[in-house]
Amino acid sequence: MGDPKFLRRLYDTPKHPWEAARMEEERKLLKKYGLKNKRELWKAQSVLRGFRRQARDLQARLRAGEPQAKLETDGLLGRLTRLGVLPTGSPTLDDVLALTTDDLLIRRFEWVAFTKGLAPTAWGARQMIVHGHLSIGEHKVTRPGYLVPAADEPMINYAPTSPLLSDDHPIRVALREKMTSRSEAPPAPAPVGPG
Repeated sequence: MGDPKFLRRLYDTPKHPWEAARMEEERKLLKKYGLKNKRELWKAQSVLRGFRRQARDLQARLRAGEPQAKLETDGLLGRLTRLGVLPTGSPTLDDVLALTTDDLLIRRFEWVAFTKGLAPTAWGARQMIVHGHLSIGEHKVTRPGYLVPAADEPMINYAPTSPLLSDDHPIRVALREKMTSRSEAPPAPAPVGPG
């Protein structure tokens, strides 16, 4: 068990630390999602591995005809659906096995806040979260890695005590200008192919 003062590690490191292709893929994900370091990526990968391991185990137990496996399957699929990782409807365990790291990273608080247009970049969203400028409903959340449930996504906004709540704040003005310049940009020309 160990001493409760010494927390166990929440992630597994790669077996081969110096693989060029894997390192390049990790760098792309870090840059895209605004992650602080590779540990955050490894944590997401470990959580995803846990979901997939549980789904494989449940598939085997369902084939064996265990009644408890059906209840646990419904629990896992319900949890991932509420989290917004799986689509609503009738997901299956095969959908869980088809999940990628990207599917989990897009549910992080920093990425959801960035895609809602509350920050100019994912890194900017991370800084706003850590500094307490963003909240979910009335609750200030200061963990950028918080996995936002799908039901809570519409409630993400600036914190009531944040100076960013004012429409005249320079960051809000810059965000509005950025959004209007995107909408006024001329459409990209259609690709010309053979034929």
